[in-house]
Amino acid sequence: MRISQRAQAVAPFYAMEFGKHAAALQAQGHHVVKLSLGEPDFGAPPAVVAAMRHVMDGGTSLAYTAALGLPALREAIAGFYRDRHDVDVDPARVVVTAGASAALVLATAALVDPGDEVLIADPSYPCNRQIVESFGARVGLVPTTAETRYQLDAATVRAHWTDRTRGVMVATPSNPTGTSVPTSELAAICDLAREHDAWRLVDEIYLDLADHDERSRPPRSALSLDPGAVVINSFSKYFGMTGWRLGWCVVPEPLVPALERLAQNYFLCASAPAQHAALACFTPESLAVCEARRAEFGERRALVLDGLERIGLPVPVPPDGAFYVYFDVSGTGLTSWRFCERALQEAHVALTPGRDFGTHTAETHVRLSYAASADELREGLARLGKFVSALGQ
Repeated sequence: MRISQRAQAVAPFYAMEFGKHAAALQAQGHHVVKLSLGEPDFGAPPAVVAAMRHVMDGGTSLAYTAALGLPALREAIAGFYRDRHDVDVDPARVVVTAGASAALVLATAALVDPGDEVLIADPSYPCNRQIVESFGARVGLVPTTAETRYQLDAATVRAHWTDRTRGVMVATPSNPTGTSVPTSELAAICDLAREHDAWRLVDEIYLDLADHDERSRPPRSALSLDPGAVVINSFSKYFGMTGWRLGWCVVPEPLVPALERLAQNYFLCASAPAQHAALACFTPESLAVCEARRAEFGERRALVLDGLERIGLPVPVPPDGAFYVYFDVSGTGLTSWRFCERALQEAHVALTPGRDFGTHTAETHVRLSYAASADELREGLARLGKFVSALGQ
């Protein structure tokens, strides 16, 4: 069978690959501490689970929804932006998708032509660049440093802009670093791209897991800075609904018909049961649950940062959101890949090597997800401490 060049060119998602190896060890009877995947251990809020039971017991029709999503859910998402982020969003601009990945596929299909160049930070979430390249575009991976919080800034974007650049992708907070782009820099990046008549796509799936400011205000959405940006979000992280495969994007009004046609042909619609149940995400009860969990992630972050410091694994930039820590293993004498391999085999701790996220820090950095429970994190850090200590003997 002839496999397409597109499929052959796609690299593995190494976090998932290490997850498979961890599962194999577990099947052999080992207790593996899984710190490789960004999957909150809490699950969906109780009210959402109850809503899904009601749906599946026949309480709601499970016919296809409109390709753009359940109207009530689109209105609820718009209300979430209004109430939480002080941004007025027309529900007609909200597109409900089968996870944030489907939102990225639809947006990329609508915006990218073969030969276009798209600027993306290095390091960054691997699937973003893989999807862009699948549509024939060239990804301009822009090396970032600790000085810019491993994020793009306007000066770096300007320095890497070419005649072929048609858009820029930003993730804030970022996977794998958990760091955010300062509001002033995000505005400057959007302004720069707009001046070049280029599109701006901002991945905000971790936005509501970011730290609040000194006045206890949540971080600003890119939509408050640039109403013409394409913003992607998800029910997977803040709401803990990873396997439900439900996300959304907010797009400029002229882009809506294109995404509707693409959604009709690619997916028909997102899961109808998940959409109906997700309406319960936006109740005061569920939002209070999610806020308590956000605070718990903050406590886990402090636990992990303290543990890594004790082990002697430096974190160049402490995260301010998401649930990831990106630490430097170059002092161990191992590449990040070898460090992760040996940590899994010898300490039974699953991590993700920097190779997943680009080339600039591929050999030196490792991502740890603190989406696991505090007890699992303590156990994982204790094992890593013994592992690293043994390397020096």
